[in-house]
Amino acid sequence: MDKKQSRLRRARRGRAKMRELEAYRLSIYRTPRHIYAQVHKPDASGVVASASTLDAEVKAVLEGYSGNVSAAAVVGRMIAQRAKAAGLSRVAFDRSGYKYHGRVKALADAAREHGLEF
Repeated sequence: MDKKQSRLRRARRGRAKMRELEAYRLSIYRTPRHIYAQVHKPDASGVVASASTLDAEVKAVLEGYSGNVSAAAVVGRMIAQRAKAAGLSRVAFDRSGYKYHGRVKALADAAREHGLEF
């Protein structure tokens, strides 16, 4: 197995449990340069809120490189604000098979600090 297939295999386990619980899902995707976050409906029929380092609001706050921990924290804050505006306060954190470390951890911690519970 290559690295991507292993990550997706790990992600399937968590997503299966979230589907069983019928919870709104805060999923992330990261690339070396950017990080993306979306809140999905329990039935996977659509996206309630989204934020990424490509958003104009996030770019205005960032200084310099967008693929670091501080950029992930800004995205975490933004996704929490947008989810709260959509009426959500409780979500399940879908780390998409990534280790809970670095940028993934920074995004999750920032989202928690700004009102999301998971």
